[in-house]
Amino acid sequence: MGRGNGASVRRLDLGYFTRPADEAGTPWPRVEPVLAYLVRHEAGLLLFDTGVGSGDPAAEDHYRPRRRDLRGALAEAGVAPGDLDLVVNCHLHFDHCGGNPLLAGRPVLVQRRELAAARAGGYTIDALVDFPGARYEELDGEAEVWPGVHVLPTPGHTDGHQSLAVAGPAGVTVLAGQAFDLASGFASDEMARRAVLDDPDGAGGRLGPVPYRPWLDRLAALGAGRVVFAHDRSVWEGAMPVGGGTSGAPR
Repeated sequence: MGRGNGASVRRLDLGYFTRPADEAGTPWPRVEPVLAYLVRHEAGLLLFDTGVGSGDPAAEDHYRPRRRDLRGALAEAGVAPGDLDLVVNCHLHFDHCGGNPLLAGRPVLVQRRELAAARAGGYTIDALVDFPGARYEELDGEAEVWPGVHVLPTPGHTDGHQSLAVAGPAGVTVLAGQAFDLASGFASDEMARRAVLDDPDGAGGRLGPVPYRPWLDRLAALGAGRVVFAHDRSVWEGAMPVGGGTSGAPR
């Protein structure tokens, strides 16, 4: 999906689940894919998210997940679990870290506040967080983990949510995880940001302030040109204008 400077991003389809209507905000349930991303870089192989975990009957009944085995998805890309050098989870809900126990011993990059929330109970499936061989590297904010590969805090869905930006000659591919449920949500916020940049004193006019998530300014500064998501196969593409945002509080 993105290539350059020895880096490429490949999407892995790891199944789907059904989000109840009251969570989806629609009159009917919404079926959503579960997507992970394999990053090939001259420094190694990185996996962003690992699929839907099991072990909670209530979650099974609530979301009706259908899983695709992580090992099979990796094999289609010519990769075995033991080939991976690094794991990044956007957050630690069970539909994003479900394959982590298969990757025991691999460093898992996570925001410190996210790991603390996951360990506090009632947040995810506990066995997917602390399993034999779990090896976390806790971050406090942004980190460049390999040349041109940045972990970026993107709070919203959870306080400790993070995304991954992978640089290439045509710009940056952002693996946004569940920073937005849908690509259309990202597009809406990106347009709000444009409106504020075009008219910092009056965007929205009589309709009121036009807020957007302030970390979009950082994505723009990195040259983000493509954004992909954990629960939407749609892809956002464009040129994010660079400039200091003056938006209201994040939503």
